[in-house]
Amino acid sequence: MKTLTINQPFATLIVEGLKEYEFRTWKTNYRGEILIHAGKSVDKKAMKKYEYLGLEYPKGCIIGKATITDCIKIDDNARKILKEKNSIIYSNIIDNKDWNG
Repeated sequence: MKTLTINQPFATLIVEGLKEYEFRTWKTNYRGEILIHAGKSVDKKAMKKYEYLGLEYPKGCIIGKATITDCIKIDDNARKILKEKNSIIYSNIIDNKDWNG
């Protein structure tokens, strides 16, 4: 099974079904189940933002699975709204409705 490494808190948010878009600079044609690997890096600003959820944010391990249902190219207007500086950015659309933890 394919694995996607995602920094915390975003990996946990995906596994918990609270985040359904994962932005990347590369496109994938893969659709299907993936394992979510929580990277060892942490976005400290985002961790502060989501600490009220009371979730655990393990690092350096597989924490669950999800399904990539699509990958779309983000247009210039959306990129400005997201405040992204990358010239090419893709969004993996992730469904996690069937994950049982």
